[in-house]
Parts: sequence; structure tokens; C-alpha cells
Amino acid sequence: MKEKIKERGNLREMIEDLRAKGKRIIFTNGCFDLLHIGHIRYLEEAKTLGDILVVGVNSDRSIRSLKGPKRPILPEEERAEILSGLGCVDYITIFDEPDPLELISSLQPHVLVKGGDWTKETTVGRGVVEQSGGEVVIIPFIQGASTSNLIETILKRYEKRS
Repeated sequence: MKEKIKERGNLREMIEDLRAKGKRIIFTNGCFDLLHIGHIRYLEEAKTLGDILVVGVNSDRSIRSLKGPKRPILPEEERAEILSGLGCVDYITIFDEPDPLELISSLQPHVLVKGGDWTKETTVGRGVVEQSGGEVVIIPFIQGASTSNLIETILKRYEKRS
């Protein structure tokens, strides 16, 4: 499944070819640290919006700048490989920037998908996608399904008791 993981330049060429063949390209991004049911449902729903689902994965450095020095739990290569095992995900690329704007601009997806913790107005890349005739779709957030909640549950269950 590692063949799904692509460098940005190669991915852009592949996406241009797929678009020329009439395929509808969907893009989403995230950290995907400790994959959970919220991620799975979100990605499966995103895939229903088109033909090719591309996932941008924040690099380790990008996550540390967003979430602090204790994150990510899993390194970027492992997070990408785990995602590559999902049938709904067609391609994965890792990005090092603080947000995916440059990647979205490069790929020009037909559909930009984010979770319910975002709004269309706050979605990075919205202008790029809508300007080229695409759409932004917000998939409802699954309450309680987050990596932060998962980490907190693990810490509480396994903390030392005196």
C-alpha cells in the first residue's frame, strides 16, 4: 500500500492526468495521529463525493508547531502508511507547511473536505477551490472522536495510582 504515498510533484502530475480523464478529485488534510473511528467515518464519507481521494498529512514538524512538542505520537511515515491501508484513500502526500494552502493550490481539487470542527469560512484553501469552480464540503464532527480525547483516555486509564 505504500505505493499510495506520493511526493507532491509526482502527485500533481498524476492528478492532472486523472482530471483530464474526467475523474472528480477530492482533497482533505489533517494530522491523523492515532487513527480513530472519527477519522475512518470522515474519510469514507469524503470518498463518496468524487472519484479520487487525496489526503494531505501534516509532517511531524508541522504538527509540533500546531499542537506542541508532545505531538505527534506516531511519526509522519507511519501515519501515511496507516492511511494507505484504507480502501477509501487513493493517494497520500506529506506537507511541511503550517497549513495546506500551497498543496491545495498545486492540486486544484474539485472538492475540498473538512470536518465539522471547521466552517466553510474558516477552511484554508476555500478561495482557491471555489475560484476554480470547485466546492467546499464540511462533514459533521463525531462528538468525542478525537486524538486528544483518545490520548486523555489512555492517560487516565493507565496513570499510576497511589
